[in-house]
Amino acid sequence: MDTAVFIRLLQETMACTDTATVKRIIRFQHVSDYRYFLQKLPVIQPSSSPHKRIRQMPIIRAISCRLPAEETLERFSGRVWIEKDCKISVHASMPKSTIVEKGIPWGVNQIRAPHAWSTTTGHRVRVGVIDTGVDFNHPDLRQSLSRGINLLNRSMLPHDDNGHGTHIAGTIAAANQIQGMIGVAPRALISPVKAFDHNGSAFVSDIILGIEWCVRNRMNVINMSFGMKTRSKALLSAVTNAYNAGVIIVASSGNDGKRRSIDYPARYPQTISVGATNKLRRIAPFSNRGSYIDIYAPGDKIVSSWLRGKYNEMSGTSMATSHVSGAIALLLAHRPGLTPAEIKSIIKRSVQPLKGRKARRTIGELDVIRMMQAVEKL
Repeated sequence: MDTAVFIRLLQETMACTDTATVKRIIRFQHVSDYRYFLQKLPVIQPSSSPHKRIRQMPIIRAISCRLPAEETLERFSGRVWIEKDCKISVHASMPKSTIVEKGIPWGVNQIRAPHAWSTTTGHRVRVGVIDTGVDFNHPDLRQSLSRGINLLNRSMLPHDDNGHGTHIAGTIAAANQIQGMIGVAPRALISPVKAFDHNGSAFVSDIILGIEWCVRNRMNVINMSFGMKTRSKALLSAVTNAYNAGVIIVASSGNDGKRRSIDYPARYPQTISVGATNKLRRIAPFSNRGSYIDIYAPGDKIVSSWLRGKYNEMSGTSMATSHVSGAIALLLAHRPGLTPAEIKSIIKRSVQPLKGRKARRTIGELDVIRMMQAVEKL
């Protein structure tokens, strides 16, 4: 491809002000094309309106930008892959305010995490939570947070303006047993990666930038409590690169009650896909289920931290996913260096059987003690 021609065309299309635009991800098939493009980027980048920005995604040799809706750039199809930069949403119900039961939430108890704390508390295991940010002032999270990053506004801390990310962080690593609640891995370190806005909505390109940040900053685990119905090759490429770098990715399966389908990115084999159970150890009615699920965990009526130092109850496969991320932090602190494939295998081998006649025997609920026993047999 004549990259110079491609750059000129991109300049022209981005300069159009009178046409409807669509966010797109453009991936370069050849590293030489991508490098040349980055060299010329200062010339292309319009300095004026921020919505015309070109964002770089080196982890997948790509950019994201707005283009006129009718522009497909098909003439360059041999050298670039182009896809729509789709919206993606967090996986949870509307929150219900609640009076917190001090101490250990039912889900943390159900997976038997407290029985492992004499052996491991997840000490210094780094968990990247790609979500809506976090409440840095929450008393239960103060000991558990690193600075993280705000991808929507790089000059600000990733403050949570939704609540979902704070709820996820609490289940993974809250550490305030005397006055508040305690999470699955109370000594793990959470890095909040704010990719989602106050509505719990993000673009695929934001998620890819979040994954890239996590890989570059050496996260051990990435929690992805969100999903979408459409397959994104760009997102798959980012997930695969993270997996190959040794990062464990835990993803929620979705809340549509489907039996043969789950959302992306949980559907990618490089992730650990999580469904939700209730207090009876049954699959929660809202949870997606079936052969694509790797593990189930508590996700129904989960109480965790919320904005302004409060607590809320939420249900969803999002909540189940945070239990699994916490459990993996416990495992990694006890046995550092396990690969994503090894961890997935240990988790699937060490499940607690589900209740219910229709529950498949080959899959079950997360059990931290069985998991710790399974790793000893490696």
